[in-house]
Amino acid sequence: MEKIGDVIEKLRLSDFGYRLPHRVYISIDNARARLGKALQYFCGQDAKWLPEYEEVSEWLTDNKGKGLLLIGDCGRGKTLITTMILPILLQRLNRVVNIYDAPDLNTKTRDIFEKHIIVIDDLGTESTVEYGEKKIVFADLIDQAEKRGKLLIVTTNLSSDELSDKYGVKTIDRFFSCCRIIKFSGESLRK
Repeated sequence: MEKIGDVIEKLRLSDFGYRLPHRVYISIDNARARLGKALQYFCGQDAKWLPEYEEVSEWLTDNKGKGLLLIGDCGRGKTLITTMILPILLQRLNRVVNIYDAPDLNTKTRDIFEKHIIVIDDLGTESTVEYGEKKIVFADLIDQAEKRGKLLIVTTNLSSDELSDKYGVKTIDRFFSCCRIIKFSGESLRK
């Protein structure tokens, strides 16, 4: 009896086009300390360590091949972490992080789909594109993340129910399976 690994290798080399997703694994030593130093660098004396940051540092220590979804209240550091801090920390692993605002899903679609590590900031603020038929680019991106192993790092102020209403239950179910979800809740830190 052939081993499953041997069968996968035969299929991969065949004209059949079989391929496993190329997942991105992240493992940063001393992630908590590095995240804390970066927060202090960007926020100075106003830097505060929030409980949700502990979960982000756990993800940085071992992401288990999953992306990251920071969901919840505004002003809690989601954008700072994803667009400013994570690119610096991941660069140390020679990982290139490509950062987009949610409206870019409709205007830079081709560029986004070519990338492997993708940050989408403020998901839910983009409009739906209609060219004869309604097109939800985010649903296609989730499909690519699942099939091709793209690493998605996403922020949103929408709730799980609001995400399901906007993108559909199937898309959000797949999205949640591809990402570690960290809930940010509490008062805004912006002053």
